[in-house]
Amino acid sequence: MTESNEAFSADARWDLHCHTRFSDGTYTPTELVKQAKGLGLQGVAITDHDTYAGWDEVAHAAKQYEFPVIRGSEITAYDMHTSVHMLAYLYDPNNEVMIDMFVATREARLKRTRRMVEAIAMDYPITWDSVLAQVGEGEKTTVGRPHIADALVHAGVYDNRSQAFDGICSSSSPYYIPTPSPSTHEVIRCVHAAGGVVVVAHAGATARNPELLSDAQIETLIAEGLDGLEIWHRDNSRVQQHRLSRIARDHHLIMTGGSDWHGKGKPNLLGENTAPGNVAAAIVKQGILGLL
Repeated sequence: MTESNEAFSADARWDLHCHTRFSDGTYTPTELVKQAKGLGLQGVAITDHDTYAGWDEVAHAAKQYEFPVIRGSEITAYDMHTSVHMLAYLYDPNNEVMIDMFVATREARLKRTRRMVEAIAMDYPITWDSVLAQVGEGEKTTVGRPHIADALVHAGVYDNRSQAFDGICSSSSPYYIPTPSPSTHEVIRCVHAAGGVVVVAHAGATARNPELLSDAQIETLIAEGLDGLEIWHRDNSRVQQHRLSRIARDHHLIMTGGSDWHGKGKPNLLGENTAPGNVAAAIVKQGILGLL
């Protein structure tokens, strides 16, 4: 994809946080690109959980629809007592450090998910096979709680995925098991070793975390090389957006935005939160990979 001044203008709208069937989304990377173009966006980022398995397909789609795409992943991490999601953009997928981190995380996720299903199945009509039936891309898919939620919906326990996440699949549920994850410090080290750009996602999401990253924790990550903060996200309250924006401005960080779109089953709409084109340009400038 040829970089255009229009796509990178301050008026351009990029959704920099989108999921597909290669993790917990319900649409393919091709459908992501097609829908984003149809909505009049100027570009998107694919950010499936702990994987880059959808990158080949999204590359074909970017070429087919002549639509700019930034390749990325959303990495699950922890910082002290806080679960943290980190968006990694335009890193080298062949870097051994990244490969090893993803292999370890995906294996740990799979074991954790299976343990949760075994516990839930004692009280509700789901099985491990019924959960795997919700997985869109087989072994290439990062399996997790959303697939449990979809199995519960299929079994008639809930009407949709959001209801399941408010109940059995919530982090306060007796069935919940924390996701085994690398630390935020490890993620920054790994992504930078692979030439990528790393951004903390929805750091002001109080509904996700009873304890948010503090200013001091964020500043420690900045000292270690953190590149940006996701500001425009439905789970960041107005107060948190102001706080995160202040930190980002004070430390000259990239300020991103995205819908956290998953397709069906979640209320997030593609393009509901975006970042301007100059933000996308800054990510492309820093990453080792080019724009599709």
